Amino acid sequence: MVKITGRARRLRIYIGENDNYKGMPLYHAIVLKTKELGLAGATVFRGIEGFGANSRIHSARILDLSSDLPILVDIVDSIEYIEKITPFLDEVVKQGLITLEDIEIIKYSH
Repeated sequence: MVKITGRARRLRIYIGENDNYKGMPLYHAIVLKTKELGLAGATVFRGIEGFGANSRIHSARILDLSSDLPILVDIVDSIEYIEKITPFLDEVVKQGLITLEDIEIIKYSH
């Protein structure tokens, strides 16, 4: 097993499940773009409840079933690679929040 440590950047994109880009879910378009640009990977999380700028609560509870649940796209890579995707995000994210954090990583591989 190999253990690699170092500096990296985490990019998080908070959007809604109903956000679209060219006829597909925005989160899927972002994942496809990260793959196209050669980033290390991307993970999409679907929230069970939340609210954003409009203060309307979106929930997965059966009595309040929302079709626009919160979505978080999480990407960790080098600063250089994270900077490759930011122009695309500037173009496609019309409403949402993006955060950037410098982080320390520990990666295990065979």
